[in-house]
Amino acid sequence: MPKSIVAALQIGALPGGKDETLEQILSYENAIVESGAALVVMPEALLGGYPKGEGFGTQLGYRLPEGREAFARYFANAIDVPGVETEALAGLSARTGATLVIGVIERAGSTLYCTALYFDPQAGLVARHRKLMPTGTERLIWGKGDGSTLPVIDSQVGRIGALVCWENMMPLLRTAMYAKGVEVWCAPTVDEREMWQVSMRHIAHEGRCFVVSACQVQDSPQALGVDIANWPADRPLIAGGSVIVGPMGDILAGPLRGGPGLLTAEIDTDDLVRARYDFDVVGHYARPDVFELTVDERAKPGVRFTA
Repeated sequence: MPKSIVAALQIGALPGGKDETLEQILSYENAIVESGAALVVMPEALLGGYPKGEGFGTQLGYRLPEGREAFARYFANAIDVPGVETEALAGLSARTGATLVIGVIERAGSTLYCTALYFDPQAGLVARHRKLMPTGTERLIWGKGDGSTLPVIDSQVGRIGALVCWENMMPLLRTAMYAKGVEVWCAPTVDEREMWQVSMRHIAHEGRCFVVSACQVQDSPQALGVDIANWPADRPLIAGGSVIVGPMGDILAGPLRGGPGLLTAEIDTDDLVRARYDFDVVGHYARPDVFELTVDERAKPGVRFTA
């Protein structure tokens, strides 16, 4: 039976920046080994950080100099792909024997992307997905990915794919992922709300797939010694809520609240066929005579040179 252990590592980006955060990630090596996890999913923007509450000095129609300075600091804390951080993560994957999916802030030229990286224990960094649609004011600081980074890949736990945070609520994007045969759906996020749990259960039930969602966890502004406008001083900035869901929408583990931790569950991909008996969203339930989705997977650079 194709059974395996999957995990969500619930931690947060640390105030000391990407180096300190990377050390924190690597400190979970023994816990990953002891858990027997063959897949570990980590939160959105874990390396590079999610600057919740930061306005980057932007008002409609103009930007303040201090906002440019804030962006420069944020840019400096992002990572290159590939780079020293991806080498360290590849090493962690190799030593633990676990496939890793992790949210990072990726530098490409002078643009930042909210990206999910895939690491294989034997091959290292094997794929990346750039978030297609940053949410709200995230669009001030992150570029938009294109259809060229929508991987669904074979792994030791089955075919895995990742969408980041509110991308998971894009119906056509979900359909594309289902059509690629995703079996274990990875959802790095910073969304702590109860409605996120509802969304994760819906996706598992709709796609008849396993879902592993990893959320950051951050202390309250009071504990961090910062002042966040319009946010209660004693409320955690990000409260966690990592969860693992089965293909009928049943919660297998979590949601994890109140602090960091490694959340695990055993899955059996044979359950997917049983679950899809009465609902295969891109198969016998698709009605292609009525609906058709076209997905453009070409890279869309801002400048293209032709000889």
